[in-house]
Amino acid sequence: MAENKPYFPHLPQRLEGLEDLAENLWWSWHPAARMLFKMLNRQAWKESIHNPDKMLKELAPEDFLDAENDANYLRHYDLVISQFKNYMAFRGCNVLDAECALDQGVIAYFSAEYGLHHSLPFYAGGLGFLAGDFLKECSDLNVPLVAVGFMYPEGYVKQRVNESGWQEGAEEKLEREAAPISKVLDSKGNHIVVQVPLINPPTFVTVWRVDVGRVPIYLLDTDIEINEPWNRGISARLYTGDIELRLRQEIVLGIGGSEVLEKLGIKHSIVHLNEGHAAFSLLERIRDHVLQGMNFDQALQQVSNTSIFTTHTPVIAGHDIFPFALMERYFHDYWPSLGIDHDSFLQLGVNPEEPEAGFNMTCFALKVAGNRNAVSNKHGETARRMWRSLWPDLPEEKIPIDHVTNGVHVPTWIEPKMELLFNRYFGTDWLDDHDNPLVWEMIEEIPDDELWKTHMWLKIKLINVIREQSRQRWSEDKINPSVVITGGTLLDPSVLTLGFARRFATYKRANLILQDYERLKILVNNRWRPVQFVFAGKAHPADNPGKAILQKIYNASRDPQLAGRIAFVEDYGEQFAQYLVHGVDVWLNNPVPPMEASGTSGMKASLNGVPNLSIMDGWWLEGYNGKNGWAFAHEERDGDRDKADSEMIFTIIEKDIVPLYYRTSENGIPHDWVKLMKATIKSTAAQFSARRMVKEYAAKFYSRALRNI
Repeated sequence: MAENKPYFPHLPQRLEGLEDLAENLWWSWHPAARMLFKMLNRQAWKESIHNPDKMLKELAPEDFLDAENDANYLRHYDLVISQFKNYMAFRGCNVLDAECALDQGVIAYFSAEYGLHHSLPFYAGGLGFLAGDFLKECSDLNVPLVAVGFMYPEGYVKQRVNESGWQEGAEEKLEREAAPISKVLDSKGNHIVVQVPLINPPTFVTVWRVDVGRVPIYLLDTDIEINEPWNRGISARLYTGDIELRLRQEIVLGIGGSEVLEKLGIKHSIVHLNEGHAAFSLLERIRDHVLQGMNFDQALQQVSNTSIFTTHTPVIAGHDIFPFALMERYFHDYWPSLGIDHDSFLQLGVNPEEPEAGFNMTCFALKVAGNRNAVSNKHGETARRMWRSLWPDLPEEKIPIDHVTNGVHVPTWIEPKMELLFNRYFGTDWLDDHDNPLVWEMIEEIPDDELWKTHMWLKIKLINVIREQSRQRWSEDKINPSVVITGGTLLDPSVLTLGFARRFATYKRANLILQDYERLKILVNNRWRPVQFVFAGKAHPADNPGKAILQKIYNASRDPQLAGRIAFVEDYGEQFAQYLVHGVDVWLNNPVPPMEASGTSGMKASLNGVPNLSIMDGWWLEGYNGKNGWAFAHEERDGDRDKADSEMIFTIIEKDIVPLYYRTSENGIPHDWVKLMKATIKSTAAQFSARRMVKEYAAKFYSRALRNI
């Protein structure tokens, strides 16, 4: 199979390496590669929203001519292209050690979403960014992996908030021709089409490819003429609320995705499911073994031994359950091919605690995959308690659900200016060993004033971005002036700034600080030591209670009594996340425990010296050490939990955070605060890196699964 190449009309032969570089997201976690595009035309880079594929298609011939005749640019170009080619050509061993000689593609990673870059809107939140970081680290560690997902031409939801503060979804079509994505072609040069096997009515997908360093993602697309009109929209949008459409999506992703790998000739011996949306791929693996002569029980055992299932959802309502009648309608031709009957098939997805609820995708994945994990130590305890009915004869602590705590891809989430500072004091090769805690001990070598000045530069950059976004909304959409204020135009970079960015689900409690409005007014209006808050995040399109919480935050942000010190930034996504986790002073997190499975945004903030103020749940139970931030209780409470937790947050801010932040020396440096920043980086950067995470998956699951092939 082949991939079509992009069309950059004015790119000269001397700079033709930019084509391959733009089409591989390797550039997105290498600042020198990003600078290569920025140097061509800084304004075009800005207007493309840091999208080299789009920029190269739009640049004028003279921009390339200037670069071609610029010796300084060519030196930079030759070095980066050489580094990229060497990276892609590497074929050495990987973290699977003895198995490193196996063919590429032995692990197939399935996920419903991938957070990679804003030009590819295939993500809704943390699950997608975790998947994106996982693939980048697998690429860096040369793990033999391919990924499968969906092409979502309508993305998730482009957030627009009306003047009443209510979230409205706006369509934003994916610009396929201006994104690092290519068609997968057959031997005749046609866009490959694959039929989802044994599912009626017949459903077909085309395949697109995104390269994430050495790891390819194959994206499925049902928007093709051969499909019936009602099937063309299966892959249109992420996380539809229509239960039947959701089932058809998951059939296409799991069964269709497995068929696509087979048609592409990609041999995969292991499947790793990132949540249960693609769990039907396990059925297709069983069917393949049955076709090769195994009976169902033998095939089930083989698939179990070589499958990994990662669950991220401690919220019962977050698990997909499909009515039995729907399952019968779509699978009546499928279960005979497995060698089992109707009842045995449906029983695979039955939750013993709710046997009549329907086919539970998480229960199915937990039953079939022999390697199962939660995404933090606490979440492991929660998952074993949630699903203990699947193993009624085992004590809770023996239930076979392990955990691998999530991590973040350090090269992606370390701010380039912070990285340059680390280079100066750690040595230029520190990233090669960044999961080694001893590397981060070198943070003590950095003078306080240098770390503080770098942080303040990032904070000013964040507030400038917020103001510019508000200006653009004012200019382009002619919005009400009060909405401009809401967006953060009155924020002050000298003021202690707390950031909160989450999906606006009710259990995440974005409005907790509004519980005591009078106390909030006093806090933000303090003449000498004020505090300001930046909020961002989207509610699910069908989540009206979540939208109501967003509306409360939004309306508070334009209340003159709060003096412009509350901001809500619209349409939170990958690009603004970069600015936010780098630029705030404190990261706020206050969900209802134990509903925080892990949480990765706080890890990204702490990597850049931003301490967390968080409830003791998810990753913070493992990360907090008493010197690197603040924590408040996680125990169950009687009565009004929100009121009690809000009281604790205010008390910590007033008595601990505010005095520490504003206590400065004669030269204006808050040395005690910088000490906290250093403790934050030193204690979390290695432990919560994606490198540690991927190595742990390899040691706990991949190596064992490979031995079972």
